[in-house]
Amino acid sequence: MTPLLEFVPNFSEGKDHQLVAALVAAMTAVKGVKCLGSELDASHNRAVVTLAGPAPAIADAAVRGAKAAMERLDLRTHKGEHKRMGAMDVCPFVPLAGATMADAVATAKQVGARIGQELGLPVFLYAEACTRESRRVLGNFRNKEFEGLQTLVGSDPEYTPDFGPAKLHPTAGAVAVGARKFLIAYNVNLASTDVQIAKDIAKAVREKDGGFKKVQAMGFSLDDKKCTQVSMNLLDYEVTSIRTVFDAVAKIAADKGVKVLESELIGLAPAAAIDAALAKHIQLPKFDPKEQVVEGKLAAMG
Repeated sequence: MTPLLEFVPNFSEGKDHQLVAALVAAMTAVKGVKCLGSELDASHNRAVVTLAGPAPAIADAAVRGAKAAMERLDLRTHKGEHKRMGAMDVCPFVPLAGATMADAVATAKQVGARIGQELGLPVFLYAEACTRESRRVLGNFRNKEFEGLQTLVGSDPEYTPDFGPAKLHPTAGAVAVGARKFLIAYNVNLASTDVQIAKDIAKAVREKDGGFKKVQAMGFSLDDKKCTQVSMNLLDYEVTSIRTVFDAVAKIAADKGVKVLESELIGLAPAAAIDAALAKHIQLPKFDPKEQVVEGKLAAMG
């Protein structure tokens, strides 16, 4: 069996559907690459696209995606709730059927080198592909964002890219390329406009502040929905499950007199992480395993 990789590029554009469609088209033009889904978030001003295919094809698609984003997006005018440092902000590879983490790491390094050389973008390797332990966690260096990195890249050795020039691209910034286990992007929306409550809950559940292992979390205000959100990345759902974080968020919110409105699953999750019963428990509306579960999506596509 040809090893399959999942590729989940995050683009700094969450409002222009036609533009994101053009980015997807650039990547799926590579034979063997399938788009499993795309999610646009206007508040975050960010798009998460999920693709899968054989490693060589996925590598070509990643470079094409970075090029298309560089040509179409301008971070100087980008505003959104989510932290970002690049037009194609992050570029993670995930092993699927027949693939190992070593395959994902090798692809990440190959793609990083190509983006740096062919496109002239600075590339930072992270997660399992990192060359420095300080870059294993994406937030350790992306937290400075596009604006803050302008003066750090090229002057501070800690921010020397793994590939490409030692300066940010003037409009496309930099790209974080990595390899990781299946990450589940999961949000809980709260019936409150007090963003401090969401931030307090995020702090309580995230690992770096003493919360659950392999959980990243931030609190946001969603002005368009007139609510707040606890936005989470579950870095290893076998260590900390969706149910665990939902129950914790719901309890802390209830203790503060706030109800949960609903959950959001951004992108796909593996079948082992979610089923219809769990979807009901976490108040995830309109759960469709053929659209939201990676195995179901691949099977439906044939």
